[in-house]
Amino acid sequence: MPDIGALLSPSTVAVVGAASDPHILRGRIMHVMGGHPFKGRVYPVSRSSDEVMGLKAYKTISDLPEVVDLAVLIIPAKFVPGALEECGAMGVRAAQIITSGFAEEVGGDGGDMQSHIRAIATKYDMAVCGPNSEGFANMALDFCPTFSPAVDDPDTPLLPEWCNENHIGVVAQSGGMGFAFYDRGRPKQLPFSYVITTGNEACIEGFQLVDYMLDDGNTEVIVMFIEDIKTPEIYATVAEKALRAGKPIIVTKIGHSQAGQRAAASHTAALAGSYSAYNAMFERYGVIEGRDIEEIVDISSGFSFWKDRLPKGKRVGIITGSGGAGGWMADTAVAAGLSVPPLDAKTRALIESHLPSYGTAQNPIDGTAGAIREVGYPNLMKMTAASDEIDAIIAIASARNAARYEPELEQLTVAAHEAEKPIVFNSYTMPKPEGFAVFGRAGFPVFTNMRNTAHVIACMADYRAFRENFLKRPTIGSTSEKPTGVSEMLAKTDGALTEYESKKVLKAYGISIPVEVLAKDAAAAQAGAAEIGGPVALKVQSSDIIHKTEAGAVALGLENAVSVGAAYDQVVTSARAYSPNADIQGVLVQPMARPGREIILGINRDDAFGPMLMVGLGGVYVEVMRDVVFAPAPVRPEEAKAMLQRLRGVALLHGVRGQPAADIKALVDLMVTVSRIASDWRNEIAEIDINPVLVHPKGEGLTIVDALIVKSKPG
Repeated sequence: MPDIGALLSPSTVAVVGAASDPHILRGRIMHVMGGHPFKGRVYPVSRSSDEVMGLKAYKTISDLPEVVDLAVLIIPAKFVPGALEECGAMGVRAAQIITSGFAEEVGGDGGDMQSHIRAIATKYDMAVCGPNSEGFANMALDFCPTFSPAVDDPDTPLLPEWCNENHIGVVAQSGGMGFAFYDRGRPKQLPFSYVITTGNEACIEGFQLVDYMLDDGNTEVIVMFIEDIKTPEIYATVAEKALRAGKPIIVTKIGHSQAGQRAAASHTAALAGSYSAYNAMFERYGVIEGRDIEEIVDISSGFSFWKDRLPKGKRVGIITGSGGAGGWMADTAVAAGLSVPPLDAKTRALIESHLPSYGTAQNPIDGTAGAIREVGYPNLMKMTAASDEIDAIIAIASARNAARYEPELEQLTVAAHEAEKPIVFNSYTMPKPEGFAVFGRAGFPVFTNMRNTAHVIACMADYRAFRENFLKRPTIGSTSEKPTGVSEMLAKTDGALTEYESKKVLKAYGISIPVEVLAKDAAAAQAGAAEIGGPVALKVQSSDIIHKTEAGAVALGLENAVSVGAAYDQVVTSARAYSPNADIQGVLVQPMARPGREIILGINRDDAFGPMLMVGLGGVYVEVMRDVVFAPAPVRPEEAKAMLQRLRGVALLHGVRGQPAADIKALVDLMVTVSRIASDWRNEIAEIDINPVLVHPKGEGLTIVDALIVKSKPG
C-alpha cells in the first residue's frame, strides 16, 4: 500500500529540476517553499547548478546524502519516467509530479509515458500524485511544494492563529481551482489542513487522499473539485466512511452536459447522461454539491464552525438591526427551503422588554440599530436561541468595522461556545479582513451573500437529517436469492427481449402483470381477446422491432372479434413493411389499461457506476421537462420515496385540483423490485424500460403498460 503520509507529511524532500529564478516554475516552487517555516530538510536536484536559493544542489537523486521521503518532479516530461525509476530504486517512498505533457495531451507519447509512470509506481509501491498538477500544501507543516500564488505570501500564516480544529481539506483535479478554494477561504478565517491538486491522477486518486484525511485526525470537512471518478468502488467506500464519520464532502463536478450519450433503444438510456450517474452517487452518500467557488467555501465554512452542532431542523430566527435586511433575508430563507416562524410568546416578551416601541420580536427580530448596540448581539442571540421554535440563527450585521465589535469579543466568544444551535452572521457591507477576524476568533462564520447564508443552513440541516437516517439503515446491497428461471429467460436472446418476454422476467420477481396472450395468428388473437374480455390492445412482438408504435405495429381499443382479426393482419403487415427481415414471434393481446398517473421507470447501466434506477413523470413531463431522478441500484423503500420527492412535479402524485392521490406505495414497491432485478443481473442486463406505468388512486395499485429489457453486449 503506497505511503500517502510520506507524500503529504515528509521530513525530507528533494526538488528535481529546482532552479533559482523565481520567474520560472522550477524556481517558483523553491521560492514558495522557502517562504514558509517548513522544518524538514530540502535538497535541490539540478544538473546545471551547484546551489539553488542558498541550498547546496545535487546532480541526481542518487547523489543525495540520505534517502528522502518525497521527490517533487518538475522536469521535462520525457525525463520523468527515468527520474521516477531512479527514485524508486533509491527507496524514495513518494513523488509529486508537477510536469505536464502526459495523457492530457492529444496525440504523441503522453499516454504511453503516463502508463509507464503508473507501472513504476506499482513496481516500487510509491505514492505518486500527478502528473500535470500544481502541487500541494500541508498547512500544519508549513510545507508548500507548489507554484500557486495563493500561498506565496510569507507575511500571512497559512492557518488562522486562533484555530486548531475542524480543518478543511481540499482535493482538486484542477490546480487552479484547488488553491482558489483556499484563496477565497483564508481571508474568511477558515482553517485548512491540506490543499492537494491531483492533475491526471495516474496513480493516486482523489478519494484515496480523502480516505487518508478521514484518518489523519486533522481534517473534518472535505472540499473537492472533480472531473471524473476513476474507481467507483473507492468512491463508494470512502464516501460512506466519511458519512458515517460525520465528515461532510462538498464537491463540484464539471461536465454536466449530456453530449456524447449514446443513442439507445429505450427512453431510460436517452435520458441518462454522464452527470446523472454522478448526481445519483452523490445523493446516495450525502455528498453535497456546490455551484461555484464562493458557495462551496461558504458551505465548508458553516460546517467548519458548527460541525458538531448542526441544526435539528430548518426553522431559523433572524436577528437584525436593519428592518430591510431582515425582511430580505426572510424572503431568501424561505426560498432556500427554510422557515421563519413567529417566536413563542415567552421568548417574544423577553426580547421585547429590551427593544424600543418601534422594534419587533416577531421574527425577523428587528432590534433597530440603537437597541442592537445597547443590548448587543450576544444577548439577543442567547434569548432567541432559547426558543423551541428555532433550530438556527442568522444574525445580520455590518462587519466592515471590526472596532465596533471588539468590546463584545469576549461575550461573543462565550455565546458561540455555549450555543447549542448554529449561529451565522451575514454582513450586508463588505467586511475588511479585521471584520472577518474578530468574528472568526469569536467562533462565527461571516457570509456576504444572502442566498449562500440561507443555503448553508439548509445544507447543514439536510446533512444532519440524511446522516441520522443513513446510520439507521442496514448495509446497502441486495442479498435475496434470484428467482428460478430468470437466467434461462435472459439467455434466449443476445439483444432485446420482447415485451412479452420482458414481462415474464418482471412476473418472476412478483410484479403483477395483467392477463395477456401471445397470439400466432388472427384466430388465436380473437380467442385471447375473448378470454380477456373488454377492449384490448394488439402489439407485434419482435426483438428486431423495439419501437412498435413507430412501426405502426400497435392497435388500441379493439372491442370485438372482427376488429381484433382485422387489426392482427394490419399489425403484422405494418411490421413486415417496417422491418422486412424481422423475426416476428407473434402479436401480444392485452387489456386496455384504466386511467392513472403516467410514470416512466427504468434502468440504465452507467459505464462507471453500474445500474441506475430512473423514475419520472411520463408524457409531456418527460418529453419536454425531463423531470426524472436517478439513483444507483438497488434502492430501499425510503430511498425510492426520496427519489419521488425530488421530482419537480411530485405534487401530481399527491393529488391536485380534485384529482385523487396516486398509489405511491405501489409505485415505491415497483421501484424497489426493478432496482433489485438490475442489481441481481448487473452483468447481463444493460437497460430496463417500463413505460408507461399507470399509477391508479391510492390503494388501487398500478398497471405496467409496456416493458423492455435490453441485454448487455458480450464483453
